[in-house]
Amino acid sequence: MNGEAQELIPTIGLEIHAELKTRTKMFCRSRNNPDETKPNVNICPVCLAHPGTLPVINREAVRHVLRVGVALKGVLADYTEFDRKNYFYPDLPKGYQLSQYEYPLVAGGTLNGVAITRVHLEEDTASSMHEEGKSTVIDFNRAGVPLMELVTEPVIHSAKEAGDFARELQLLLRCLDASEANMEKGEMRVEANISVAPLGQRGTKVEIKNLNSFRATERAVQYEIKRQSQLLEKGEKVSQETRGWDENKQATFPQRIKEGSADYRYFPDPDLPSLRLSELKGYTEEEIRKDLPELPSERRERYLRLGIKSQDAQAYVSDPSLGAFFEAVAARYAVKQGAITLASNYVANDLVSLLEKRINQETSNRDIGNRDTHNYGDIPISARNFSKIIDLLISNRISSRTAKDLLSLCIEQGGDPEQLANEKGLIQADSSTLAGVVESVLAQNQSVVEDYKRGKEPALQFLIGQAMKASKGSGNPKVIGDLLKSKIG
Repeated sequence: MNGEAQELIPTIGLEIHAELKTRTKMFCRSRNNPDETKPNVNICPVCLAHPGTLPVINREAVRHVLRVGVALKGVLADYTEFDRKNYFYPDLPKGYQLSQYEYPLVAGGTLNGVAITRVHLEEDTASSMHEEGKSTVIDFNRAGVPLMELVTEPVIHSAKEAGDFARELQLLLRCLDASEANMEKGEMRVEANISVAPLGQRGTKVEIKNLNSFRATERAVQYEIKRQSQLLEKGEKVSQETRGWDENKQATFPQRIKEGSADYRYFPDPDLPSLRLSELKGYTEEEIRKDLPELPSERRERYLRLGIKSQDAQAYVSDPSLGAFFEAVAARYAVKQGAITLASNYVANDLVSLLEKRINQETSNRDIGNRDTHNYGDIPISARNFSKIIDLLISNRISSRTAKDLLSLCIEQGGDPEQLANEKGLIQADSSTLAGVVESVLAQNQSVVEDYKRGKEPALQFLIGQAMKASKGSGNPKVIGDLLKSKIG
């Protein structure tokens, strides 16, 4: 770069594909089953593009995309049509892909603070499997599966922001039951368009294809920002191209020159009818909005209003089983906000710690910290029994330390918490029992009492310790402290 070095600003736009949950494929009656292990069984003449076959639009897939559009606060199309996107590759049996170009189902909207350009519907390709040094085989089970594509505006400026957006979209798709969006199974794939340039200037866009995890997305974006910046700083040009991500080398690599829209020769598909969605019952925005569930962003806000910590609220939204467990616990306290926040602290910290430990023990060599998403599955304590521990804590019948130990005990061996606490001698003595202990401690430590009266605060802690020792740990330190202050006067 000539002259004084200028700060380089990365600009990122995402294209995210998600396979939709439907009984059949996008344009035929072949089964849509992402868990099928046998190759080429969910196929038919339509998805194999045999001559003379005609596609039929899957109404359920259209509705899935419209529901996503409403959740994003986008504009739903009234008129829409499908186009042929022409290119030749072995995994595309027709020689073109049925997609949407001029008239997408959804325009605009926002998610996680990122503006959306469009959301449209298309069909997936077949799966190519490459055997190194040998051959490539193709499984057509995936060919024709309904595929939603969401395109963001180029308003993302960091790898973390890109990863956070993709995570939030996965949560939304699962919440709407539109897609399982498992990245490790290819049900959700991220493509990132990245350019780097001085502020106010336009850079050269590079696309990274088929990123299959949130970590890969963040690392690939970060690497590409660094690569382009280094080229520009040396006075070299960035080529407009498509690149892949090498997980082993932790680097992007060139694949091909990036195509433009003209290269695909889009034109409306003559075999499929155009749609006027306002004329179809159940497909208007008002009708779709009525059956939307509580969205992840709405749940998060509700938790924050309850006084739940931001990090904990995110954990409940991100993990279905943990979120459901917390909801069941919170429901037992209705409007008792203090009890709910106390319970949340024990769920998000102590319970989660025990569950992580359990997962680590059951699955050796599992890198818990590197999981893209958490799902704790069956939680080995009921919400009712968990609430009993919180109730014992609130009523000062057990201490905070005992609550943690009791929770661990319930996870390990089960059983009723109160019964276990009684059997193990964990229940704290009540005030009337402790009153006698306090009087005895005061009588035996008159000099310490005088020290406290003269303003020596450590003296009170000594007396509390003596009372705890005399009660064999069954006293609540706070209750003992209050009794001591009351007796001393």
